[in-house]
Amino acid sequence: MNIFEARLARHYDELKWLYYELYGSDKQAFDYFCSMLAKCWAERNDLLRELDEARETDPTWYAGNDILGMMMYTECFAKNLQGVKSHLDYVQECGVTYLHLMPLLDTPKGRSDGGYAVSDFRKVRPDLGTMDDLADLCADCHSKGISVCLDFVMNHTSEDHEWAKRARRGEKEFQDRYFFFDSWDIPNQFEQNLPEVFPTTAPGNFTYNPESGKVVMTTFYPYQWDLNYRNPVVFNDMTENMLYLCNQGIDIIRLDAVPYIWKTLGTNCRNLPQVHTLVRIMRMAAEIVCPGTLLLGEVVMEPSKVVPYFGTVEKPECNMLYNVTTMASTWHTVATQDTRLMKHQLASVFALPKEYVFLNYLRCHDDIGWGLDYPFLRTFGIDEVAHKKYLNDYFKGDFRNSPSRGETYNDAPELGDARMCGTTASLCGLESGNKDMAIRLDIMLHAFLLTQSGIPVIYSGDEIGQLNDYTYHDSPDPDRAADSRYVHRGAFHWENAAKRDDLSTPEGRIFDAVHKMIKLRDTQAVFSNNADTWLVETNNDHVLGIGRYYGEKTQKEKMLAFFNFSDEAQTITTSENLGGIFAYRDMITGESFRTNSIGQIKLEGFSFLWLLADL
Repeated sequence: MNIFEARLARHYDELKWLYYELYGSDKQAFDYFCSMLAKCWAERNDLLRELDEARETDPTWYAGNDILGMMMYTECFAKNLQGVKSHLDYVQECGVTYLHLMPLLDTPKGRSDGGYAVSDFRKVRPDLGTMDDLADLCADCHSKGISVCLDFVMNHTSEDHEWAKRARRGEKEFQDRYFFFDSWDIPNQFEQNLPEVFPTTAPGNFTYNPESGKVVMTTFYPYQWDLNYRNPVVFNDMTENMLYLCNQGIDIIRLDAVPYIWKTLGTNCRNLPQVHTLVRIMRMAAEIVCPGTLLLGEVVMEPSKVVPYFGTVEKPECNMLYNVTTMASTWHTVATQDTRLMKHQLASVFALPKEYVFLNYLRCHDDIGWGLDYPFLRTFGIDEVAHKKYLNDYFKGDFRNSPSRGETYNDAPELGDARMCGTTASLCGLESGNKDMAIRLDIMLHAFLLTQSGIPVIYSGDEIGQLNDYTYHDSPDPDRAADSRYVHRGAFHWENAAKRDDLSTPEGRIFDAVHKMIKLRDTQAVFSNNADTWLVETNNDHVLGIGRYYGEKTQKEKMLAFFNFSDEAQTITTSENLGGIFAYRDMITGESFRTNSIGQIKLEGFSFLWLLADL
């Protein structure tokens, strides 16, 4: 029995049971699925198999405190894949060990939704390079200890995908890979329960296709056709596409829009039980063919909906998930200077099993959606609609003397809702406010990011305080010009990166501070994902306190971290003993730390403290 056969045998009974449950004991489809797995394993090269074996011996290789992520658009960072490869020395200098390349597979020009309308899952966009270029970049990254993440858009294809073209021509086999309807009767029944993803820019969930004379399901945009995972052919072929990308050297597959992939009339078609069955099968497929590969679930929902995508210890699904709630709560805290919601939210996160690995971030390629815990906020008399308006006004710079500069996306005034776009530095006020205070806030937010358990991910450019790019307004592409998310998707400014060693510049101050914190996180065991975490009482709603404790073997460390979200100096008191037998030191300055005579700590506006004690 070879390695593949042994891995398949380990999962075979569960794999068959789940597959038959979904697809009505379709033996032919299941047998094809297993033969496809064997084919993909046979195509995996020796270097990747060696990497698989090494990672199998250390199944939590991705959960260490030495993992730091960076996400980037290839064309923004270095024009193409070869350009990214030529700049890997800079990526390494930033301390990055996890590189997330934003969508780069082939998409139709002008109808791509930022790369999320894929027309060919086995072809790189020609302006970015070739699949060989991607494989070469992955191999070079592996030689430098960098893992590579790539989006896998699994809910839909572009209307220009070969399947969609053949469906438009009337071939039933390919229409069955999507959701085609002869009239609006069933789509209208679906719509009774389906929320709209983009109510202003792409209202509704169905589009009439004149070429076929039928109505097709298009949850996101009219040019993105939802795949029908009730059809085993779709699941088999999409899983093979995923494994093909793994065989190019992709280490982390980001499952885009995964909650949407199973549709049932009479439901909201979100987070249905069959979704978890599909993800579980995909997890087993990866463990059989390429166990060095991880699944990252893109589940942009509240924690109660997110956590189930980890599966269970016995039957895991995703290896990692996004911590979107903390991201949104962070910016709420910036705008309100009130940490009570953040404390409430972090208490839930800290109570989760340590095995759960979240990706934490200050911003991403998309937008900041205000999916906050409004039932909790209502206990303080906060109205949801009015509060969302305040947050958006604040970050647009329209509220009093707000220094923040951002732009709203998908603004729907009648719903009292909109999403916010902007780089971290611009949202912190570096464009228009007090530069010193903006830099302090920017650095403090990165310190908070790096204090959390999980994998911190920095958006390329944030490490040098890159500002908003408003040139998208002048784009000849009308879709791009109308999409405010491009305000934070601007080209990387290499001329500004050259200032990163000059501490008299914003770029130098931010890079130096973030770089030092990354090195500390990399070397101190207290940042381990296995560390205990808790909220530290500060007796001040402007200041967040977090405790961390690591106590394995002979190494025991305790960390106390305090973050002042106010622009004014704040005084805190804490029940933690800072003047007793434990000798705390300031991790940033290296100096011993003691409170004042009455146990108080003073923090300047937008400042933070990292305190460490060796026990």
